[in-house]
Amino acid sequence: MSFLTKRAWSPYAAGIVVGLLQIPAFLFMQTALGTSSSYVTISANLASFVDPSITTIKYASNHMSGAKNWWQVALIAGIVLGAFVSSRLSGTPRWGVSPVWAKAMGAHSPARRYFMAFLGGVIMVFGARIADGCTSGHGVSGIAQLAVGSFIAVTAMFGAGIIAANLIYKRV
Repeated sequence: MSFLTKRAWSPYAAGIVVGLLQIPAFLFMQTALGTSSSYVTISANLASFVDPSITTIKYASNHMSGAKNWWQVALIAGIVLGAFVSSRLSGTPRWGVSPVWAKAMGAHSPARRYFMAFLGGVIMVFGARIADGCTSGHGVSGIAQLAVGSFIAVTAMFGAGIIAANLIYKRV
């Protein structure tokens, strides 16, 4: 198990493992891998505490219950936990400002970094919901199913990512 303590894992091995996760997802949950729907599940359930009538909105009610929806929430929790455990085992926890962030954005206060990260996350989830799926949903699951819409979505995601990176790093 010495591979668990390496600073970086083989992207090929990690890709194979993620790809193989499709099998139990389809067999046991009758769903593809994806994570963006979990935000709708959590948000709709939290909103129902404030306004119970949200259950009358079909989009929200479709995401509020069921093993498929909560499985995606568990998947995100597992991703966060796995990243934390991996960083601890490899001895590479990253606290503070990353060198990449500092070079691109400058060394700002933690409050500003958190705000920018939160805003970026909101924009990404908004885009994922418009595209009816996130990068894992379209990139891993959709392409594995040879879905034309997923090929288009992934092409658009990579194109937008390249443009955004060039704008952020001022290398246009």
